[in-house]
Amino acid sequence: MRYSQLLIPTVKEVPAEAEVPSHRLMIRAGFIRKLASGTYTYLPLGWRSLQKIIAVVREEMNAAAAQEIVMPIVQPMELWRRTGRDEVFRDILGRFTDHHGRENVLAPTAEEVVTVLVAGEVSSYKQLPLNLYQIHTKFRDEFRPQYGVIRSREFLMKDAYSFDADPEGLNESYRRMYHAYRRIFDRCGLRYIVVEAESGGMGGTDTQEFMVPCAVGDVIVTTEDGSYAANIDKAAADPPPKAHADAEVGAMEEVHTPNVGSIEAVCNFLATQPQEMIKTLVYSAGGRPVVALVRGDHETNDAKLARAVGAEELALADAATIQAVTGAAVGFAGPMGLAGKVHKLAIDHAVAAMAVGVTGANKTDYHVRHVVPGRDFPLAGENVVIADIRTAVEGDTHQGKPLKFSCGVEVGHVFKLGTKYSQALGATFLDEDSAEKPFVMGCYGIGINRILAMAIELGHDDDGCILPVSIAPFEALVLPVNNDNPEVVAEAERIHDKLQQAGVDVLLDDRNARAGVKFKDADLIGIPLRIAVGDRSLKQGKVEVKRRTDKKPTPLPAHQAVAETLKILAEMKAKLGGPGRPL
Repeated sequence: MRYSQLLIPTVKEVPAEAEVPSHRLMIRAGFIRKLASGTYTYLPLGWRSLQKIIAVVREEMNAAAAQEIVMPIVQPMELWRRTGRDEVFRDILGRFTDHHGRENVLAPTAEEVVTVLVAGEVSSYKQLPLNLYQIHTKFRDEFRPQYGVIRSREFLMKDAYSFDADPEGLNESYRRMYHAYRRIFDRCGLRYIVVEAESGGMGGTDTQEFMVPCAVGDVIVTTEDGSYAANIDKAAADPPPKAHADAEVGAMEEVHTPNVGSIEAVCNFLATQPQEMIKTLVYSAGGRPVVALVRGDHETNDAKLARAVGAEELALADAATIQAVTGAAVGFAGPMGLAGKVHKLAIDHAVAAMAVGVTGANKTDYHVRHVVPGRDFPLAGENVVIADIRTAVEGDTHQGKPLKFSCGVEVGHVFKLGTKYSQALGATFLDEDSAEKPFVMGCYGIGINRILAMAIELGHDDDGCILPVSIAPFEALVLPVNNDNPEVVAEAERIHDKLQQAGVDVLLDDRNARAGVKFKDADLIGIPLRIAVGDRSLKQGKVEVKRRTDKKPTPLPAHQAVAETLKILAEMKAKLGGPGRPL
């Protein structure tokens, strides 16, 4: 392939809107161009890299016995209503009404569509297990797209869906996908952490995310020894030891706190500390009130709370509901007397361990001192739950080990869905006893665009991209330094042609440009190996070979350039592994 025949519009200027290295470099290297907020055109170099990523994903999916299909991007809204996800995903669904008045969505994912498909095609356990996948465009109407293609509105995703007869079959499908994912990310040269995660709007039980450490993104929580890793929604903190009061605590004392409702304001007014406060938060879970108690210096984790009280949907209650449950305005709720009025009273471990606290009085403009957990509100009972319902913070431990906090970007996610979608959509099969059973499902997603972006986040320097050979737009670049020298041009073309014949994805920079410009562009684009042919070195029968990561080139006899290039590329590829490589 010749440089002069490709659209490679590299630029020197750093884009003003680009916040992270991958965004800046993908624009500067001519990989992408922005069309509108969160939508990008992939130019030839960027698309070549995406195609290589897709090839890796496809090889590993096929090796794991998944079968490729393509499903529509336009999906009927009615399917989403049947599973309840029209509400769960309402903030990011791209919706439109067609000429016949039918409501549709632009696919953010495809659980509903694939479930309906399999329901119509599979009727017997003998046809299971089944795993179907696609590599297709998705659309999510992100309120704030950011970091280039890391969080965009339109993106490429590999989504796979497994169908099994029982949970044991799902476990095996999940295991196969988990290991396929590890091979994919290894082959793409990514460093990643597998973390426990919440299923969120996807539903189901067990789920894990593949996160690439990065300066931006979601919070990753790990122990110092690496034995535990979870995202911030899932990270579990050890319960604190039970505290004991320094002296006998007297009866509760009501204090007038006019117009003082926030934790900060109450602490200032009563000269107390946030960790001595008990926050009482009222939620609505499927129309039923739920009260959550967390310490004043902690934040409720809605995902943990929902799991603790067994709620699929959970939202903070409105002011009218709070008034009805507590008898007070927002900001003055307390746990006293609420256990009998609500569906669940969820108490965080840290609150249960308090000796005494300050909380709202369930009376507008009043708070209460000397509140003792277990004395003034129950720590046990039919509807009382004591659990970890808060977000982990610095200083917490997990199984006695200190927690560390960092950031990362999700590139893959695997879920055990169970029968959530098959039951909602009536997708069943006949088992060995001719009994009708719902399919047991799993789903597995990979962000194709994010793999490229994160490879650049991990691999770059001041000069440009440093891409793994498996996903770089080209494996090697042949660069004639002096285009006005026929011998230099001829030798460069000879090396290029020989490499191409040997199966190397090679680019010849045949532009009539200064050598400095060519060298700068070679580094910016991030091609792993460069072979420079110049008149000075060629007079000595040599060319210069340089890995993108080398500080200086290595002179080699020109007649060895092709063989040495093939050797170096083989070594690079071997480090990344190949299809089905055992882990």
